[in-house]
Amino acid sequence: MEERVSISISEGVADVRLVRADKMNALDQAMFEALVAATDRLSNDKSVRAVVLSGEGRAFCAGLDMGRFAAMKEKGGNGIPGGENRDLTVRTHGQANFPQQAVWGWRQLPVPVIAAVHGVAFGGGFQLSLGADMRFLSPDARMSVMEIKWGLVPDMAGTPILASLVREDILRDLTYTGRIFSAQEAMTYGLATRICDDPRASALEVAREIAGKSPDAIRAAKRLLNNLSVDPGPALLAESVEQQKLIGSANQTEAVRANLEKRAPKFAD
Repeated sequence: MEERVSISISEGVADVRLVRADKMNALDQAMFEALVAATDRLSNDKSVRAVVLSGEGRAFCAGLDMGRFAAMKEKGGNGIPGGENRDLTVRTHGQANFPQQAVWGWRQLPVPVIAAVHGVAFGGGFQLSLGADMRFLSPDARMSVMEIKWGLVPDMAGTPILASLVREDILRDLTYTGRIFSAQEAMTYGLATRICDDPRASALEVAREIAGKSPDAIRAAKRLLNNLSVDPGPALLAESVEQQKLIGSANQTEAVRANLEKRAPKFAD
């Protein structure tokens, strides 16, 4: 299988990179599998004290692979091989299903994770950045809760994390409209930790600083901070229930077709 995620570890810092630059690190099945495998590996590596998550090329992550939307248009379903038979409500990783674990796994890591975001972080790519403890953005970075464009809802653990970060009316605005917002707006909303000319370099610098602290105290701090959040289980399951009802429905398929055919959608009442 073609590599999707690279991991290098030095002095306690794991430098994790999405390496599908030709597709702006879009999420195909192999990328989902690589992200989950990466969190599994890092969670079991006692030498890791901090993680930086970034993307090669022009973007952090452009979201779901366009080929999967094309498959939705032609065949319905979710565009994943065998995916039409996948029950999203089945919990495969504790409180999460497999796609959610690609994001939630970073939140579960026992050490801090910094997402270094440049270019775009759209849809699933935006949700991926939410799995990190902190988000360092380039000044020209752009983000979007883009699922509504495709007749879908965020279903990769984005909703429980967003609910802890932004005001409810802002969350509704971003979710209902799917509008693209800037790094400066992200900072205002509480979605950016820092805006940096070189977010990856800045993230690695902070990660090295964290790695120099007591690993016992850092891990304890992350456990404490994770426990401040309300139980995410009901929200994670609700994402899956709502998404499963939407995928392959007439209006969702029409949203995909209209976008791919570059025309206004014609939704049924």
